[in-house]
Amino acid sequence: MIYRFRVILDNDTEEDIFRDLEIRESDTLEDLHNIVTQSFGFDGAEMASFYISNDSWEQGEEISLFDLSEGNTPTRSMAGTTISDVVHEMQTKLIYVYDFLSMWTFFVELAEIVDEAEGLDYPNLMFVHGQIPGDAPEKLFEAEDEDNFDEFEDDIDVNDYDNLDFDENWN
Repeated sequence: MIYRFRVILDNDTEEDIFRDLEIRESDTLEDLHNIVTQSFGFDGAEMASFYISNDSWEQGEEISLFDLSEGNTPTRSMAGTTISDVVHEMQTKLIYVYDFLSMWTFFVELAEIVDEAEGLDYPNLMFVHGQIPGDAPEKLFEAEDEDNFDEFEDDIDVNDYDNLDFDENWN
């Protein structure tokens, strides 16, 4: 079976920027990563991860480009995860982050599942809409109560060494 995805750049511009892609359900998330990066004009050399998402686009389990397992805590990698392992009719959404310094963020949604077309090569870029900007869209992170933030509310004078609770000759 062929999975058709719409991959939308998470941005706050007036114009939507997205790509419609087709890929085999048996291909890996690394294959999906490759067509996403190519279709948006990236070289694919940066770190990237997919995150399983719910209908509210909340970030869930991470599946990274490289195996980031530590000790007894295994993590999934893109190369070892087929698309059908994480995407199906009941689980249709992924979040994709490319280049953790720039934080290019994309919403990846399964649009439909169709039969493989004879004579067509997969993965397949079906449709392109909009041009990606030169820089990743900035993410705005707002403090919950930004107006009442006071960096000096603890009344500690960092220049008053005699009353600070540490041993300056600790080593």
